[in-house]
Amino acid sequence: MDRHEDASRLQRTRKIQELNDRLRKTGIGGKVVLTRAVAAMGAPELTDLLRRVREFDTFTGGNDPWGEHDFGEVGIEGERYFWKIDAYDLNLEYGSPDPADEAVTCRVITIMTAMDL
Repeated sequence: MDRHEDASRLQRTRKIQELNDRLRKTGIGGKVVLTRAVAAMGAPELTDLLRRVREFDTFTGGNDPWGEHDFGEVGIEGERYFWKIDAYDLNLEYGSPDPADEAVTCRVITIMTAMDL
């Protein structure tokens, strides 16, 4: 692989990371899905969970091997919660043909409990 390919791949990964971070932090650029268990939380607890998901920045090689910021875990009072971002085509039928291109991608962030996995 030459330098140009490396730079192009890094630029593409950074664009995916930027789009994923925007959805996670602001809710802009896709859809937010809560599992039933998360949706049933009381308002104060849900507000706290959503704040923690927005503020998450502990990305490591273990939880973010591709550098796309598409998965994370947060804890609240001993309970584990996860969030996952998937990139679909605009009809939400298949994977996106190019997750770096928001014109052909619909991102979905799902926030779930450990038991939802």
